Amino acid sequence: MYVVGFLEGTGAHGYFLATDGLNAYDYAPILVQVLFHLLLLLDPLAALVIIRARPGGPMFAALVMLADVVGNWSIAWSAVMAHPTAFLRPVGLLPITLFGIFVLLTTLPLRRAFKGRSSCTTSTRGPACGRPTFTRSPTGTASSRMPDDPTRGGG
Repeated sequence: MYVVGFLEGTGAHGYFLATDGLNAYDYAPILVQVLFHLLLLLDPLAALVIIRARPGGPMFAALVMLADVVGNWSIAWSAVMAHPTAFLRPVGLLPITLFGIFVLLTTLPLRRAFKGRSSCTTSTRGPACGRPTFTRSPTGTASSRMPDDPTRGGG
């Protein structure tokens, strides 16, 4: 769900840039315009760190989504207050807000799940992950042993 949402955002921002160029968001303050253009890079990056199950990925995704939601609400607030029912449609502010809430509510559980999985990633070594432990003997020769390998004294 995370990945689909962020890739959909990438597609939307790419479409707006392709059809309207750098002036795609000229109705918004300059900082919001810059943010929306940056989302063309931040959204796929958020999808990538989620796909790669990085423990920091959910927090990064939450920050990206929080910025996106705040940016959208900041430019739509007065219009929503004037005509609230106009925003109850399956495009625009409503799905962005719902996806943002979903991302924020699932950030910590997903982060915990990724941390549990990261104990045996390529960045860690040693017996806990079933990878060889390399040691150097006092004579200077290197040896390796696999955990739980009865022929090599592992364990």
